[in-house]
Amino acid sequence: MAGYGGYGGGDGGGFMSGSQQGGSQAGGSKYADESLRPVTIKQLLDWEETFPGAELAIDGHPVAQVTIVGQVRSVKPQPTNITYRIDDGTGAIDVKKWVDSEAQGGEDDSSGAGAIAPDAFVRVWGRLRSLGGKKHVNANFIRQIEDFNEVNYHLLEATYVHLFFTKGAPGSGGAKHEGGGGDNMFVDQGYGAGGGDVAMGGAGPGGGNSAMQARLATCSRNAQIMCNFINNSPGGTEGVNLHVIAQGTRMSVRDITNAADELLGQGIIYTTQDDETWAILDY
Repeated sequence: MAGYGGYGGGDGGGFMSGSQQGGSQAGGSKYADESLRPVTIKQLLDWEETFPGAELAIDGHPVAQVTIVGQVRSVKPQPTNITYRIDDGTGAIDVKKWVDSEAQGGEDDSSGAGAIAPDAFVRVWGRLRSLGGKKHVNANFIRQIEDFNEVNYHLLEATYVHLFFTKGAPGSGGAKHEGGGGDNMFVDQGYGAGGGDVAMGGAGPGGGNSAMQARLATCSRNAQIMCNFINNSPGGTEGVNLHVIAQGTRMSVRDITNAADELLGQGIIYTTQDDETWAILDY
């Protein structure tokens, strides 16, 4: 893969080279203040509000608006807003979409939140808010994702921006910006640790087996998370049970069984004690 400086914009709705730095000199600061940045949910949860009303800053740079991509875990409609629990594999956060009572459910409803149900993948644009120490995103717009490639694209785009601010602009020799915060945009020690986050190019199960890594790279993110968890668990050849995986990854039973079917089909895991206990197939 080319270096992070080699990727261009596209229409993913986020940030690419110059998005926060661009614009004319006149009014450039205001443009930067209102720029849109793709992030992981973990980056939002890791931000510490130094005082009430403090400006959101990620990697040492202020951020006004963010876009996240994830799976809807729950939907709680209320008279004035709809609260979605969104999980992107790095963390989960509430997203509030305020209801336009006049347009709700009609053809002119521009909220994008009309018929979004649990388990759907969505893209959210909005601003991070903190109330009583609990963070949530006030959504300006939310829409359902039809092409799963958009999920992968968003993670790549968020990685690009993170590298831009922490490692320096392309051609800068890799100088790290102050306040970079390190490579902490994805999950820390836990079910994504050990061999590295496979979804982001880590070693993962199978050691140096490139064939297994290639097959795993084509799997869904849920399958990769499940595979990482099993690989980093002490179960060995006895395997790891479904309920242990659910507790450790916060995935639903249905997501785990679907991920297991996917991994079994790829020859990455196998059943051990019963049909709900799996281990990594070593080559």
